[in-house]
Amino acid sequence: MPEKIDLVFLRNVYHNIPNRVEYFAKLRESLKPDGRIAIVEHNPGGHFSFHRIFEHHVTRETIVEEMTKAGYSLAESIDFLPEQSFTIFSLKE
Repeated sequence: MPEKIDLVFLRNVYHNIPNRVEYFAKLRESLKPDGRIAIVEHNPGGHFSFHRIFEHHVTRETIVEEMTKAGYSLAESIDFLPEQSFTIFSLKE
């Protein structure tokens, strides 16, 4: 039996994943029961930057909505990054 994962950490790549709800629903099989997914993603808006021009961002609200649909619960939302959201998800019980 393959080993399970404790933590998946994504930094500024969430916007590049196609079919995110399906992707993260499938990823559930690889997580330990107490495993977590941490997502750091650029917020839309703010000053001029290439990630905004090319729409390389996803709102925190969209991330929470999609991860909830994929079977996760928001465990923590950390607010110390000025231009990015930082959310941590656990498996729904």
